[in-house]
Amino acid sequence: MAYQEIIAKFADVPGGMIEAFHAIQDEYAYLPEEAIIEAAKVFSVPTAEAYGVATFYSYFSVKARGKNVIRICESAPCHIAGAAEVVAALERELGISMGNSTADGRFALEFTECVGQCQATPVITINCKPYFDVTPAKVTDILAEYK
Repeated sequence: MAYQEIIAKFADVPGGMIEAFHAIQDEYAYLPEEAIIEAAKVFSVPTAEAYGVATFYSYFSVKARGKNVIRICESAPCHIAGAAEVVAALERELGISMGNSTADGRFALEFTECVGQCQATPVITINCKPYFDVTPAKVTDILAEYK
């Protein structure tokens, strides 16, 4: 669906810009510059304000990235529980380093702050779905759900 159509669906909704950005990102895996400019026009705000919304929230990305966004918590409890080893396994399995996307556009790797599941560390999320007590041995099976 074109970003213009997505934005139009939320034009009369309170807080519609954020809702539109979520829907656009679900469709494109990021917020294209043209979509941000269009949102500014539709919601009658300065372009800088629309960019401010798009860049303020860590969930949004203005950079093209893989469709399946894998985030790993970088808080102290996850770090102590072995997050570095999980990161190494993800990087090895996907052939990319943190902050990058696979060449086929299927996966992106990002760090995130605490996801509030410190009782089950390390934690990763894929497209916001949490995976608890992740170990390097579990990475292949987790990724298989998205291949």
